[in-house]
Amino acid sequence: MHSIELDPSLARLAAQNLARAGHAPRLRQGDGGRGWPEAAPFDRIVSTCAVRRVPYAWVGQLRPGGRLVLPLHREFWSGAVVALVRSPDGTAQGRFHGGASYMLMRDQRGDGGEADVDSSTARASATDLDPAALLSLGAALYLGARLPGVSLQHAGTEDGVRVWARAADGSAATAAAGEVVRYGVRDLWSEIEAGHRAYVREGAPTSDAFGLTVTAEGHEVWLHDPRNTIAREFRPEG
Repeated sequence: MHSIELDPSLARLAAQNLARAGHAPRLRQGDGGRGWPEAAPFDRIVSTCAVRRVPYAWVGQLRPGGRLVLPLHREFWSGAVVALVRSPDGTAQGRFHGGASYMLMRDQRGDGGEADVDSSTARASATDLDPAALLSLGAALYLGARLPGVSLQHAGTEDGVRVWARAADGSAATAAAGEVVRYGVRDLWSEIEAGHRAYVREGAPTSDAFGLTVTAEGHEVWLHDPRNTIAREFRPEG
């Protein structure tokens, strides 16, 4: 067994606690996103931090048939567990298995670069969409795939669930109790409503109907079958 921890003090503490418990895995202080190439290939890799993008090094260090389990974090939902199996061709594929929120890998945390919301553009109207309908993991996976880069937060209030949606250009929307307030040039709430209608037409699938394929080029989110891709994301250069 091997384990990697980035923070030196936590790595030392983990080594001490494991030794006291009678365990002696091979430990390394360093960047877990790079894996441990000298010890590869592995039968199993488990990430105990969330990632926005699956480091391809993890897939590359699995033996064919090996399994990778991790919490995937996106703007529209805070965490979903996905279990991937590596194929001989170097791809990894598998389904989502419920929600789990973990601390994000340090080098994949957001930079806080969103534009400010311009309150002078606020415009209120009614909505038939109950914000609580967006909070199932199935709905969040579907809408998050259709609305890349749009974040969603929520909280319980006396009037029910309130949600806040926001895009990088400063467009935003907040909705609760049958009313929505929209901000900016992009009508985010109408996009969310359209996405939710499409999700309902698909039969409102639960999270285990969705899956993920990871290749050296990027990610594909799919529904029911890997051939039914609903979102594709390429890896950034460098």
